Amino acid sequence: MVAAVAGKAEEMGTPAEIAASRAPTVRGALEPQDRIAEALFGLIMVLTFTCSISVAETARDDIRTMLYGAVGCNLAWGIIDAIFYLMACLAERGKGLVTLRAVRRAPGAEEGRRIIADALPPMIADALRPDDLERMRQHLSLLPERRPRLTGNDWLGALGVFLWVFLVTFPVALPFVFLHEAQRALRLSNLIAVALLYVTGHAFGRAAGLRAAWTGLVMVLLGGSLVALTIALGG
Repeated sequence: MVAAVAGKAEEMGTPAEIAASRAPTVRGALEPQDRIAEALFGLIMVLTFTCSISVAETARDDIRTMLYGAVGCNLAWGIIDAIFYLMACLAERGKGLVTLRAVRRAPGAEEGRRIIADALPPMIADALRPDDLERMRQHLSLLPERRPRLTGNDWLGALGVFLWVFLVTFPVALPFVFLHEAQRALRLSNLIAVALLYVTGHAFGRAAGLRAAWTGLVMVLLGGSLVALTIALGG
């Protein structure tokens, strides 16, 4: 749906051109809010592993096991996140196809315009005039229906998501590479994870228009609480 609006906007020369040009056809592989949020989730996941190891495995003093486990945790989260990214691409295109069909089957022009407005972000929909929506509706009635499918850019985006999540969380595993004493490596690993939680929380606050410093602190507290809850539940 949004892709169709963007295509029509090239011909319109109205405020819809600006509105549609800012609406992505799929989730951008490097959209700040999404990537920061996923980095936070990855850090929480890795913290859950390292904290549980500190309770269950420290007595064994098995650095290699801890290292493999932490890196494996990072890899798993990166793969899962990349798969979710591909699923989101398909879901968004599928939603666009559903909207296209709804516009075509609308009993009247006014209902079709309402469907289009509901499919757009509220701030963008409010900036469009009825004649803008009508031109979009007329254009959509001429578009062919295309089954949702993944493109090469989607696969590249998924690779970028995987590398981003893995590289962001990898520093948590580094202490197990350079330190031979298990307890020190675990403490430093958790300290790095907490610092990264604050940094990513701070960045998320700035991207979302929140108070960045407070958001960073909240993320540290939230991450610690979720880790403690996960461990308490046997995770």
